[in-house]
Amino acid sequence: MRASQTTEKLLRPDSKGRISLGKMAEGVSGFRAIYNKGSHQIILEPYAEIPLQEKWLFENEEALKRVKKGLLESSKGQLNDRGSFAKYIKEK
Repeated sequence: MRASQTTEKLLRPDSKGRISLGKMAEGVSGFRAIYNKGSHQIILEPYAEIPLQEKWLFENEEALKRVKKGLLESSKGQLNDRGSFAKYIKEK
């Protein structure tokens, strides 16, 4: 998790009870709302959703571990050039 800064902003609901988060919601595709009835506190936990076709990767621990290892190696310049893969492309 990234280091974060705390931001406090007074938000006023419109006539339908909606609030606008503006830039606080950048990069977020959804929120989980947690409401504490006793304190009337609302906590919004941000979520970034992934495409369904990529879901398998996050469900397969071994594959995810290999991808993360490859990304780390790549960021360190530890690459093995395997040449062009253009011959494997099937034109439609």
